[in-house]
Amino acid sequence: DDVNRHQIPMSNEIVLKGHTKIVSALAVDHSGSRVLSGSYDYTVRMYDFQGMNSRLQSFRQLEPSEGHQVRNLSWSPTSDRFLCVTGSAQAKIYDRDGLTLGEFVKGDMYIRDLKNTKGHICGLTCGEWHPKTKETILTSSEDGSLRIWDVNEFKSQKQVIKPKLARPGRVAVTTCAWDCDGKCIAGGIGDGSIQVWNLKPGWGSRPDIHVEKGHSDDITALKFSSDGRILLSRSFDGSLKQLFLTGTSVERESTTGGLLCFYDREKLELVSRVGISPACSVVQCAWHPKLNQIFATAGDKSQGGTHILYDPRLSERGALVCVARAPRKKSVDDFEVAPVIHNPHALPLFRDQPSRKRQREKLLKDPIKSHKPEVPVTGPGHGGRVGASKGSLLTQYLLKQGGMIKETWMEEDPREAILKYADVAAKDPKYIAPAYAQTQPAPVFQESDSEDEE
Repeated sequence: DDVNRHQIPMSNEIVLKGHTKIVSALAVDHSGSRVLSGSYDYTVRMYDFQGMNSRLQSFRQLEPSEGHQVRNLSWSPTSDRFLCVTGSAQAKIYDRDGLTLGEFVKGDMYIRDLKNTKGHICGLTCGEWHPKTKETILTSSEDGSLRIWDVNEFKSQKQVIKPKLARPGRVAVTTCAWDCDGKCIAGGIGDGSIQVWNLKPGWGSRPDIHVEKGHSDDITALKFSSDGRILLSRSFDGSLKQLFLTGTSVERESTTGGLLCFYDREKLELVSRVGISPACSVVQCAWHPKLNQIFATAGDKSQGGTHILYDPRLSERGALVCVARAPRKKSVDDFEVAPVIHNPHALPLFRDQPSRKRQREKLLKDPIKSHKPEVPVTGPGHGGRVGASKGSLLTQYLLKQGGMIKETWMEEDPREAILKYADVAAKDPKYIAPAYAQTQPAPVFQESDSEDEE
């Protein structure tokens, strides 16, 4: 009955997957046709309901700042651009299709007074586009300041706001928000205070409203109501201050998963509760007024997704468009011609010449072309060559005495050793002899005169 009374669209659900870690940022454009989700896996994914089928795949993936988590996303009032805030000190502006338009400058970290720096000097925590003016954006940072920028001037901010602190120092600004008309700014400060500034001629850093102990822990989100009367705040301290729709985290040793809780604005009583994930925390949530659909991001260290709750009777467009457009199932009659692959580079004509390094290695392996010297003797030396290893004069002498090395040249007559090749030289001359074959006289060798000597 409560669900019917409050007309909460929660009968159906789809999940936009793709991230590998918890989804920390969410932005739905004003027409409700395009969704942005940012994650701790450092990427932003872009989904388009009009071009998406029931597979629910993103059409573009970006990595705004390498190694930095995505902390907040915000569309411009005309939805032609969006702001991306990461853990780096520089926010980025993209167009509707995800092309980078610019990056705001980083300030000089060695300047003590933050009012004299041209940009943030520490990681950003939050950022929002002005609800009415398409040239103005607001950012907050861990350096303890809020800054208002002109998107046409990336080199310096328009205004620096330093929160009021109990004692001098730098306390991080954990979140920030515009009201619906863009006439005042709210900031959640690291000391638990909430400060509000009205934009009027001659305004400065002194807040118009200062709630000193709004929360006992870091403030994670601030939102103004559409009538501008109520400011909603959420914190790590587990309390809800004037809250209407919020997500809860999974606590240790608890059987309850990540929930989406709905509260009555007047009585601050729990109206309804929806279980989003049994094991993952809900981080960001939004109720789109035109679509009448509820978006909630969830995830952990290994997965992340954006859950969309809707009711076919109460909701319009958005998730209903892409769910109705289911992918076509393949038929047995489907046929595709196998493509013929032409690869001219496989022919010798188109092959690259072998590299010189490989040619040198090939030549070195050829003993003739590389003029490789004779390999040293590895064993005991013989034949007039001294052994390189395992060889010494004593070893060689002992081996000769044992008959293991036979050297015949010491016992042979040199004359007989030469003459035994005479017949081979006469029949098959190799070098000089063929040139003088016709003119050379027949050689006459002297007979042995050993008898005469005796």
